[in-house]
Amino acid sequence: MTEHQAPLLAVIDMQRIFAEPESRWATPGFDDIVGPIQELVTAMAPRVVFTRFVAPDQPHGAWKDYYEAWPFALQPADSYAYQLVDSLNNGQPTIDATTFSKWGYELAEQVGSGNRLVLAGVSTDCCVLSTALAAVDAGVHVQVVADACAGVDERTHRKALDVMNLYAPLLEVVTVAGLLERDGLEVQHQ
Repeated sequence: MTEHQAPLLAVIDMQRIFAEPESRWATPGFDDIVGPIQELVTAMAPRVVFTRFVAPDQPHGAWKDYYEAWPFALQPADSYAYQLVDSLNNGQPTIDATTFSKWGYELAEQVGSGNRLVLAGVSTDCCVLSTALAAVDAGVHVQVVADACAGVDERTHRKALDVMNLYAPLLEVVTVAGLLERDGLEVQHQ
């Protein structure tokens, strides 16, 4: 891999459990970010990975209390709820994690020598934020695509972006258009 390796796009937790209105974890704005994420995936392929938040087989520590509060979520990783939404289930590599942060060995390996990670997905104020800060601590330049992320509501989405802006220049909040223009990427419309 070269020093000028393209950035890696990590699409965080675009799963049915966060998409479907009847889910207790439904994320308002989920449907609004599918299009922008598809645009990023098309432009940044093949350097794309999806992540999934999944429940552990046996919660431990503070996670026991968490799943006592959210018992419906204690489902196997192959359950319907934990699958990626159909519109984004396109065979890209997927990393599963039982933690809010998706940063770890597998994602670090995918980032590789490019040392630049682009994040999109849900929720801005939980898994995206946790992943971004862990990656920054590991010395990776992180870009969070604001209009390709959704939070539990617009207010907390904005607050999370404001917090992440405090980590500049290690972490940068960008837009889809700004990122694609700056990197000279364009989407091939079919």
